[in-house]
Amino acid sequence: MSASLPSPVGTLLREWRQRRRLSQLELALEADVSTRHLSCVETGRAQPSREMVLRLAEHLEVPLRERNRLLTAAGYAPMYGQRQLDDPALRAAREAVELVLRGHEPYPALAVDRHWTLVSYNRVVPPLLAGLSAGLLAPPVNVMRLSLHPQGLAPRILNLAQWREQLFARLRQQIAASADGELVALLDELRRYPCAQAGGAAVEPAVVVPLQLATPAGTLSLISTTTVFGTPVEVTLSELALETFFPADDATARALRALGEQHASA
Repeated sequence: MSASLPSPVGTLLREWRQRRRLSQLELALEADVSTRHLSCVETGRAQPSREMVLRLAEHLEVPLRERNRLLTAAGYAPMYGQRQLDDPALRAAREAVELVLRGHEPYPALAVDRHWTLVSYNRVVPPLLAGLSAGLLAPPVNVMRLSLHPQGLAPRILNLAQWREQLFARLRQQIAASADGELVALLDELRRYPCAQAGGAAVEPAVVVPLQLATPAGTLSLISTTTVFGTPVEVTLSELALETFFPADDATARALRALGEQHASA
């Protein structure tokens, strides 16, 4: 069976425009191009310049990985580099990530890629994962799967229904922004996991949803924040996110400080 042909650049641009719910007129006005020319590009009657592809991609907020795909479809070389995080060229970025993770102790923090694969973490994370399924902890570790799987953290999460709805909402936002098929498959998988708390009333949305985690040190109530690299020009860095957790109450702060001191003295 022959491989399917790649989509033309006009088709890809039209898909991104529709995904962003913009009309041709709205995008043309934002990007300062004529509606007629944009229509010709989308239908394949006109070949966009490299600058035009990048301008439209910028206004459509297309992820860097997909901007490379647009450029390739239009017959141009990709613009944004894509390296492994351990590449020497990204050494400074990797050191910055590790500095942030260590500096966040005694509170947990971790780094994930675009598919929620665990990239790195600080010393507070492993004690919180003790006793989980070895299969879920075997690399590559998917943080979403580890959180919601019945052999993962799910049985320890006291507000599981509310927490998983927040994670689902984040995944839906990522899918809308990136159109990533692997994230779609991940969300479908996570939805199939059992959740005893999900059978009752609908979960009310909240501005901030703390993670309420049962541990040997007591219940930890944690608020998560996400940090990304500002204006990256490299695909890997643009897709890297730091998930940092802060104590939502004094009891959690004391428990984490004690856990950190215990780990430091071990």
